Amino acid sequence: MEHPDPTTVLVVDDSDAKRYLLVRWLTRAGFTVVEADSGMAALERVAAGDIDLVVLDVRLGDLSGFEVAERIKSHPALAATPVIHVSAHAVDVADRAQGLTRGADAYLAEPIEPDELVATAHAVLRYYRARRHAETLAAGLTRLAETTVAVNTARTLSALLTAAAVGAAEIFGSGAVVAADTVTAGSSAGDRLVAAVADPSADPVVREWPAAAVVVPVGAVVRTDQSEQWPQLEWPTGEVAVGTARLRDDRPPVHVAVPAAVLREQADVLRLLVQSVATAVEAQRTFDEEHRIALTLQRSLLPQRIPTVAGYDLAVRYVPASAQTEVGGDFYELTMIDGQLLAAIGDVTGHSLYAATVMAELRHAVRAYAVEGHPPATLLAKTDQLLRALLPGELATICLLMLDPATGRIRLANAGHPPPLLVVNGTAAFVEHRAPLLGLAAPRPGDLELYLPPGGTMVLYTDGLVERRSENIDDGLATLAVSAAHVEPDLEAYADRILTDLATAHVADDIAVVALRRTA
Repeated sequence: MEHPDPTTVLVVDDSDAKRYLLVRWLTRAGFTVVEADSGMAALERVAAGDIDLVVLDVRLGDLSGFEVAERIKSHPALAATPVIHVSAHAVDVADRAQGLTRGADAYLAEPIEPDELVATAHAVLRYYRARRHAETLAAGLTRLAETTVAVNTARTLSALLTAAAVGAAEIFGSGAVVAADTVTAGSSAGDRLVAAVADPSADPVVREWPAAAVVVPVGAVVRTDQSEQWPQLEWPTGEVAVGTARLRDDRPPVHVAVPAAVLREQADVLRLLVQSVATAVEAQRTFDEEHRIALTLQRSLLPQRIPTVAGYDLAVRYVPASAQTEVGGDFYELTMIDGQLLAAIGDVTGHSLYAATVMAELRHAVRAYAVEGHPPATLLAKTDQLLRALLPGELATICLLMLDPATGRIRLANAGHPPPLLVVNGTAAFVEHRAPLLGLAAPRPGDLELYLPPGGTMVLYTDGLVERRSENIDDGLATLAVSAAHVEPDLEAYADRILTDLATAHVADDIAVVALRRTA
């Protein structure tokens, strides 16, 4: 009978004649057979690897077969190697019990029939293969769960594919390649990337991916490709196992490539992995699209141009939260009304498209009440009343001022917003004017009057500039005061430097900055 898979059997016996018979029977059955004539030689050969089964005589010249089996089973790397004891001597129950107790998986005594030996070998190997498959599957599913968490918490496509490639390498104990893109039909926005890791201990490499058009149906499939189709790694054979998943007709597929040997026992794990990665990529694609739409809407609701005011320089900066964060409700306003400069900055609580729409309503309300000629404190009181009537439960902060360009006289009102910063002659001081947030039915103070001298600069900002999760806001305010104290001749450069000094690489909240300087 021909054995279906190449299996290497080590035959251990110090009798040449008996060893010859065992080798002959097993070879005829389709096994690859190697030999050892002593216990120590057997241990060395098993330790060298690639032994699937040991057929071991009980009585050897140097070590007993019992001791050899016991040493094999006590070694962590060799414990899964099955052992069959054979004995040419009379065997009693105690011998059999000792052999099985000390590690043998089966015990055959003479007279041994060739068919009995072959059948026992097949039975033992089936058990161990099933056991290894179950252990491999369990370990793979455990690592799959860990990888699923990693890919779903990744902030960018690059990080997601890196986590998937590292996870695949750990799951399958091999090199792995993961490729995907976020480019949708009819759009050039998005990324095409491929992540490759040579082995579980290697560092992953992420590159641009010249994605080929692969027509696959919606769903997940596992197939084999030629290795040259995945040149990111050197593969052990000419074929590569590829899991491909596509969740929607209008989306490109996601691919996970690993050595073809994976298909023998872990094809299902590969299918589950690529489905998990595709789901995470799809979630990121969807979020990125919604974020772009929301950000476009948010920007369209902000002032499209800055007024020109004789004797004054004006500069604004708006930095949206990073792509992994929802849009917020930060806004600013700069406009001339009846010869007065209206400057306002505000923030609606929450981060969502809804917050951006609330922001737009408040900004238009501020403009409308300003056109009616209301002073800042009254303007905020009316805006507060409107907010509570139309959007109960919503909260917002606003700092607003009306500037007379001719005199530098300012009337200012604040509703729970971070205090503006006044810089005069290199000294920066916060203008405190405490009042409750908009949306709270609470008494409000009147206007605060102050003066902006020639050369003086006023800086309005939102809390995204000075708040850090790991720091006290007072530290952020102190840093802002130091940064803003020196005002460059070019106010645009001044605004840029403030952002450079205070904004982090990953902007967790929108940032708006308005700077105005009186030049004469």
